[in-house]
Amino acid sequence: MNVLEIRDLKVGFRQSGTVTPAVKGIDLAVKRGETVAIVGESGSGKSVTALSTVSLLHGTAEVSGSILYNGEQMVGADEKTLQRIRGNDISFIFQEPMTSLNPLHILEKQLGESLSLHQGLQGKEKDDRVVELLRKVGIPDPEVRKKSYPHELSGGQRQRVMIAMALANGPDLLIADEPTTALDVTIEAQILDLLADLKRTEDMSLLFITHDLGVVRRIADRVVVMKDGEVVETGLTEQVFDAPAHAYTRKLIEADTIGGPKPVPDGAKTLVETDAMRVWFPIKRGLLRRTVGHVKAVNDATISVREGETLGLVGESGSGKTSLALAVMRLIESKNRISFNGQDIHNLNRKNMRPLRKDMQIVFQDPYGSLSPRMSVAEIIAEGLEIHTNLSRAQQREEVAKILAEVELDTDAMDRYPHEFSGGQRQRIAIARAMILRPKLVVLDEPTSALDRTVQSQIVDLLRALQDRYKLGYLFISHDLKVVRALSHNVLVMKNGDIVEKGTAQQIFDAPTHPYTQTLLEAAFGSGRSDG
Repeated sequence: MNVLEIRDLKVGFRQSGTVTPAVKGIDLAVKRGETVAIVGESGSGKSVTALSTVSLLHGTAEVSGSILYNGEQMVGADEKTLQRIRGNDISFIFQEPMTSLNPLHILEKQLGESLSLHQGLQGKEKDDRVVELLRKVGIPDPEVRKKSYPHELSGGQRQRVMIAMALANGPDLLIADEPTTALDVTIEAQILDLLADLKRTEDMSLLFITHDLGVVRRIADRVVVMKDGEVVETGLTEQVFDAPAHAYTRKLIEADTIGGPKPVPDGAKTLVETDAMRVWFPIKRGLLRRTVGHVKAVNDATISVREGETLGLVGESGSGKTSLALAVMRLIESKNRISFNGQDIHNLNRKNMRPLRKDMQIVFQDPYGSLSPRMSVAEIIAEGLEIHTNLSRAQQREEVAKILAEVELDTDAMDRYPHEFSGGQRQRIAIARAMILRPKLVVLDEPTSALDRTVQSQIVDLLRALQDRYKLGYLFISHDLKVVRALSHNVLVMKNGDIVEKGTAQQIFDAPTHPYTQTLLEAAFGSGRSDG
């Protein structure tokens, strides 16, 4: 029997008298006890389809067709019916728990509200149910942690709390919209295992929305592939992956395997070396702010990067990856020698470091957050030229036009603003900003993690091409091990500030020796690691 049955669903958004179609007459069904994954790139209509199920779309949405939940029509249903089903029979888990959890309320209050509203639980009965839910989703010491605020939990723990809230009223259907995108691979694996286990024990159906095909392989019984608001292929997971029928499905699967880097040129010069680098942040307490201890972000890190070489830094959140990279750039304090381009820069003051800044650039994870919304693309990219060169405005625009062509963006983008571009285009703008000064070393801090697989593949190809053209050294930070393998010549594995394993990418991925590295790879690739 179908828990959810969607027939000829059409969704459009009205703006200034015009309706823009987002979903174009799709059919979809979820059987009882089944996990169905909807996959596709951003803008394909995945989330719009899910939100349509209980009429959670913006007021400008125009919806037609049929959505049956256990035989009951949801399209055009009255508010009383929708309120009875929302959060009770159909529950949602969203991508970023920090935007879904209220930062002003403790977990007990947030979970308790749903239990009071839908089940009428009060007092000890409600408190016991809150603790039971937190324990069920693997929150340690639930009696104590129920008094915590969201910011006091890790990303994985916050996502577990979101799952507890979704489970609170025993839903028939759980809709999970990109619930693991922002998580480390080991935490992602734990959340996926938790969802699969809960689906069995709670007798639920699961509609899982993602752009990550690795997640689909791991969790889904059936796959629905969407493109431009239409379903282009559907079938059993194994069938779709082993024999994809549609060209777009094949494109998605091919994008999931993105090759490896070109070899480092013979005789390549060493760009960066560190000797036993240490980054410790003091913990100060009391009226006199005495140092009572340290947060040991990086311990004893000895690294080397040559021209044309990528060093991948992997490990869970808090392992010290970003601290190490920022210390190499002299953006945070560290101990012991740092050599850049043959010069010891560890003790250089701010004034003496400034001429070297053009040779050391950084590309961040979220281009929307790192690009000023008030500046045009030309102003953003030319900012470094303003500081480090004496070029005229006309000459700056010429340089901006050249670098835009190199990152494969049209020059007519120069006078537009960041919000007018897709995520992948914004990341190209961020890369152009870093590359316009022709740096020698670039730190890439999770530059592809927020992007769809096909866009990731394009950005990886771009970064490899730029590295080959300009002999760039990359420090590449990521929790996505497929992308690390695609870009890195050598890999450092970090855990709690320590380098627990290092070697060539082939050694690390094919024959890891440290148990922690083995755990990371198992979480990312499963038992077989030959899919690079």
